[in-house]
Amino acid sequence: MDRVARAQLRYLEERSASWVAKHLVMAGRLLEDDPELAYEHTLAASRRGGRVAVVREAVGIAAYHAGKYADALRELRTHRRISGSDYNLPLIADSLRGLGRPEKAIELAQSEECANLESAVKVEMQMVAAGSYGDLGKLDKALAELESLEQLNFNRAFSFSPRLFTAYADLLSAAGRAEDAKRWNAQVEVAESALGIERETESFIMDLAPEMDEEEETPRAKDLIEPSEAEEADADAEEADSEAEAEEAEEGEAEQTGIDEEDDLNEVIESDTEAGEADVEEESAK
Repeated sequence: MDRVARAQLRYLEERSASWVAKHLVMAGRLLEDDPELAYEHTLAASRRGGRVAVVREAVGIAAYHAGKYADALRELRTHRRISGSDYNLPLIADSLRGLGRPEKAIELAQSEECANLESAVKVEMQMVAAGSYGDLGKLDKALAELESLEQLNFNRAFSFSPRLFTAYADLLSAAGRAEDAKRWNAQVEVAESALGIERETESFIMDLAPEMDEEEETPRAKDLIEPSEAEEADADAEEADSEAEAEEAEEGEAEQTGIDEEDDLNEVIESDTEAGEADVEEESAK
């Protein structure tokens, strides 16, 4: 869980913050492999943290990956109102596209709201716009949308280049330019290699926070002594327990303990840091 998310959760009561954090962590771990279950985890988090921006964002992103575009649209718009961030505008536009409204997605991509987006987000938005034109059968406009990007460079790789190259190759294929599509598809792997992106690698898991760790189990005294001695120790322990129970009965006191109903989820996938620009000329030569 990143620093910004942790900071936002500090405004919740401690027990609720722990509950929300655990569900968000599990949602992040499951997002790619089981988006439906990831979505369920984000809904659980929203029950106690529904007013926190990062929680609404997580619900929206999980809903988007699960194909629940109406829910994604609602939650991502709510996140934008709470946070004031335009970072998820491409997902909002693509959710409109998923709902069968590509014209609205194009309208949003061409709006003043998107004029001042940072470079990476703007590229994502233009990919959505190109896909929307493709949905409408306007392949020339779709190709022109991507070809207007200076980042669409065969010999340069940015963090988003694998997705950009893939989107461009798909449009080229749809337009009947099979050879060009093949070249750009091959360059996807070259870009991933240059950026250090490995496929099908196991996730690196780290503890969420020291205070959430379970206490390390220590060996019991009877595990460290000989069997015969252990039997004597057990007998002594049973006798001591009987005496303790008798004392409690005489005093008429009974200690009550609560049951923690929360999940025992204390692991988190370390988020990949955004890869920077990389030169792939040497890789493409290979």
